[in-house]
Amino acid sequence: MALDPNHYINRELSWLEFNQRVLDQAQYAKVPVLERLKFLAITASNMDEFFMVRVGGLQLQQAQGIDTADPSGMSVSEQLTAVYARVAQIIRDQYDCFLNAVEPNLTQEGLERVVASTASARSRESMRRFFEEEVYPVISPMDLDPDAPFPLLSNLGFYLCVRMASGDADQPHRFAFIPLGKSLSRFVTLPSDRGYSYALLEDVISHFVELYYPGKRIEECIAFRVTRNADVSVREDSASDLIVGMEEVLVSRRSADFVRLEIAAGVSEETLSFLSEKLRVDDRDVFRIPGPLDLSALMSLTDIEGFPALRDPVWPAQRSPQIDPAKPMIQNIAEQDLLLCHPYESFEPLVRLVEEAATDPDVLAIKQTLYRTSRKSPIVAALKRAAELGKYVTAVVELKARFDEARNMEWARELERSGVQVIYGVRGLKTHAKICIVVRRESAGIVRYVHFGTGNYNEATARMYSDVSFLTCDESLGKDASAFFNAITGYSQPQAYEKLESAPLGLRKKLIAMIDGETRRSLQGQRAFVDAKLNALVDPELIEALYRASRAGVKVRLNIRGICCLRPGVPGLSENITVVSIVDRFLEHARVLHFHHGGEDAVFISSADWMPRSLDRRIELLTPIEDGQIKRKLVEILGTYFQDNQNAWGLRPEGRYERLEPVDGQGRVRAQKVLYQGAVEKVKLADLAARTKFEPHLPSQG
Repeated sequence: MALDPNHYINRELSWLEFNQRVLDQAQYAKVPVLERLKFLAITASNMDEFFMVRVGGLQLQQAQGIDTADPSGMSVSEQLTAVYARVAQIIRDQYDCFLNAVEPNLTQEGLERVVASTASARSRESMRRFFEEEVYPVISPMDLDPDAPFPLLSNLGFYLCVRMASGDADQPHRFAFIPLGKSLSRFVTLPSDRGYSYALLEDVISHFVELYYPGKRIEECIAFRVTRNADVSVREDSASDLIVGMEEVLVSRRSADFVRLEIAAGVSEETLSFLSEKLRVDDRDVFRIPGPLDLSALMSLTDIEGFPALRDPVWPAQRSPQIDPAKPMIQNIAEQDLLLCHPYESFEPLVRLVEEAATDPDVLAIKQTLYRTSRKSPIVAALKRAAELGKYVTAVVELKARFDEARNMEWARELERSGVQVIYGVRGLKTHAKICIVVRRESAGIVRYVHFGTGNYNEATARMYSDVSFLTCDESLGKDASAFFNAITGYSQPQAYEKLESAPLGLRKKLIAMIDGETRRSLQGQRAFVDAKLNALVDPELIEALYRASRAGVKVRLNIRGICCLRPGVPGLSENITVVSIVDRFLEHARVLHFHHGGEDAVFISSADWMPRSLDRRIELLTPIEDGQIKRKLVEILGTYFQDNQNAWGLRPEGRYERLEPVDGQGRVRAQKVLYQGAVEKVKLADLAARTKFEPHLPSQG
């Protein structure tokens, strides 16, 4: 398919615009200041992964002489040039936000960072005691002998580089590294007459660094941080044992090339030249940081006790009025299909389903995919218990979930030791589908209870991510769920599904068919529209299908949290397409689709974003929603997102985003707040109905 570069926004630049929107929340004065600090920390964490994966991948291509253009027409070299320029601006904005807005507000509220050089005598004495009692016994410097091999620096490792006079005319400087490590907190608590005072660990060590080197003349002690290329993947065609192959990947990452050097802005040219040469980084890879390095570490400050006025009000997850807590989850699902909207509605019913199934004597089997889980996952514990009780338990554990590989390998081994049949996904693909099936023997025969979700089986992130869960015992979906697991676990030819659709086989084709169906109806003069909520839109074939729909008059509304390579609002191409992105207190993660479909309202939830990797290199699921009440709930949720005018951003044709404001007398609508208040109101109404229901005491029949 020939692509017109003018139709596409570059993927990397679009992602950087997403990170800018997160940063804008940190700059937004209406957001409580500790929440602003949290958004600031997220932008830094996001940037770490962007450099490890995306920039690392581009650098590898450039090193291999690959300079082909992406759909937007930008070569690899052009992308890197544009990326570095945009990143430099984001860094300036980050530190302007932290140093000139967020930190002064925190100080005013009693949460103060103390700098060693200007600290009071009491604070300096506290720092000295901390250094002598906790730092000196734990952290040892690494002397850099010019004749010895250069030490292995860890990815995202934080170090102090010490430059001292050597007394040798041929080599006037001697260098040493002090690794900060992770055993000591980055934040050193200091005595405070109000609130909370702290110093940064690197500042304390720098202030007392001469205690490591008595009699030496210290010329410089400067903080720096290194990032390695993490775009390393297992060669599944040569790895006979995938878990061994993944261990090799983790080892390879530890020694991969450096893609970024962050260093304090005041570094001397002598030290910078030394580090650049030893780390083999180009000038473009060096970022002089005008404040504390690694703003992602600020996330731990947001958990400090007290300061409730500096945080968002607590929104505790609500119970679903559809679910009777006095009944087993199996019975609740048997009575009606269920939809849960997280984190507004609790994730607990899903945990309860697996925990109850583990001990239910009539449950024969539990089969589940695991992509990312929490550290002390109750679901993993329940699967182990079920296997130990003799049930047939299958877990498809995706070892290739980036940056969760080590944890998933640990889970896989634990599950295997408990007797669980563990499958490490499918060769050449990532298993990203979110599905759990409980197979139970009942009086009428075998019944399958199935959960389809848009998010991971992780009760921790379910409190922070916006996702949906669908629970059903629909016979056709149950058969499809069994066919799905049998294809993965048995290396068999996938069977045709009755209702589901999956990637990499037919999902893209199904989506294009649904979009093209709206296009045909619009050309015939019928009403037609497409509403979609996704995390990313990158796939050129789907983008072209949406352009065709727009030219035919189909109204297309897209709610896309992150990357969007489609250009909306271009005359003659996409004037019927609007794109909004919502960045708020919860991470938008659900994928929900609504096609008018001739008035039938075809509604789906999915684990897949509209990206080539999701549609070609991952196992994903698209689940139709046929229950009328649940359909209406999902359509209502989608509509709420398109009404947001508080934390929504509209995408312009050139790739720029603008914050949406109320117009023409509109009221203020904040989608996440509306959804939470709706969940609270439903519980109140259910409780009221229960209190006003009369239940007579009947006489005994004895």
